[in-house]
Amino acid sequence: MGAVISRHDGAIAWVKLNRPERLNAMNRQLVDGLSEALAQAEADPSIRAVILHGEGRAFCSGDDLKDLDDQTTSEATTQAWVDAIQNITLQIMQSRKIVIAAVHGWCVGGALEWAVNCDFTLFADNARWFFPEVTYGLFVTGGVTALLTKQTGPQVAKELMILGEKHDARKALEVGIAWKLFPEAQLLDEARKLALAIAERPEGAVADIKHAINNGFHSSLADAMALETKATVSGFLSPDAQARAKNF
Repeated sequence: MGAVISRHDGAIAWVKLNRPERLNAMNRQLVDGLSEALAQAEADPSIRAVILHGEGRAFCSGDDLKDLDDQTTSEATTQAWVDAIQNITLQIMQSRKIVIAAVHGWCVGGALEWAVNCDFTLFADNARWFFPEVTYGLFVTGGVTALLTKQTGPQVAKELMILGEKHDARKALEVGIAWKLFPEAQLLDEARKLALAIAERPEGAVADIKHAINNGFHSSLADAMALETKATVSGFLSPDAQARAKNF
């Protein structure tokens, strides 16, 4: 099976990150597979909502640091990797479909940034999450320097991204990253209920509301992502950051 498995169930596209042996860590196969699954859902007029979730013990543990050498062979290689990650953010936020994240287990780094990008983010009550990038000299992606700051306020955003401490699901709800918390056994059922409720609403009105809110509330997203991309490429190519990441 591939690193991402997609299936369509009526008006819902279920998109599953499928590298459980690596806690669904992000490599090029997973990122490309996710991009393809989102594109397929976008192109299917019968799909009204996408549910993004993870196989096994985690939603996604962030970058697969075992692939760090492959991602840093040259500036062009690193730029292509960061662009691929950032493209997922654009696909989620510019989609006419509502994208729901169902987060269980660990949700780390780039995966947490994708969760912030989603329209609704449901957390299992046993989920754990953090931004590790600054800890090993790298930078965040996914537009979160703009998006998260507007959700949480600047001090909390700095706390989460600079200190990089591990947090529980309750903290995600408190700061506005999680929409609602559910027992893990109920998480996917609740995501499905939400997707079906969305599918009952007029398609055009839902898409227009999503775009109006995103374009108004997140008006600096493009500038934030451009800054993030430049800083992330620089971080990936830093020998000190590479050493810190490998030690991490």
